[in-house]
Amino acid sequence: MSKVTFVKESLKELHAALDEALTGLSEEEAHWRPGDRGNHIAFVAWHYTRTVDNLVRFVLQRQTTIWMEGKWDEKFRLDSKIQGTGMVPEDAAALRIPDIPAFCDYMKRVWPEAHAYLDTVAEDDLGQKMTIRPLGEVTLEQVLGTTLLTHGYTHLGEIWALKGFQGLSASPI
Repeated sequence: MSKVTFVKESLKELHAALDEALTGLSEEEAHWRPGDRGNHIAFVAWHYTRTVDNLVRFVLQRQTTIWMEGKWDEKFRLDSKIQGTGMVPEDAAALRIPDIPAFCDYMKRVWPEAHAYLDTVAEDDLGQKMTIRPLGEVTLEQVLGTTLLTHGYTHLGEIWALKGFQGLSASPI
């Protein structure tokens, strides 16, 4: 199996798991924090989805993000440009997604874009270098394997843990 195929198949599984993890969450459950520490599920999901949208649409394809095209910032009353990286804990805790089902619709618009983009990537493209703030110079392989895939699975685990702490059904394993 090629690296591109591995990333594409793994991203599809990750994104399906993220969709499932957020399905049916109340606004209270999505914004719950353990002992008022750490991030809440809504922040984690928003941060990762915005990262995928920014990287795939803006950085890698030089297109307007789905976030901007759909005016999702206005729908959720959030900043149009930030996506959580480097955000101070107080601001991350204060972030609110007022409509979780609508946010899930945004997620379901971002995922196919990432999958379609991977259809355009050849194995030889993986060594292509680019500069991404705040990461610095990275290869396309690092962006796909680390920032999209590993980063996403890390946040999925975080979401599952936050659901478990609340007594909700978490990891399906």
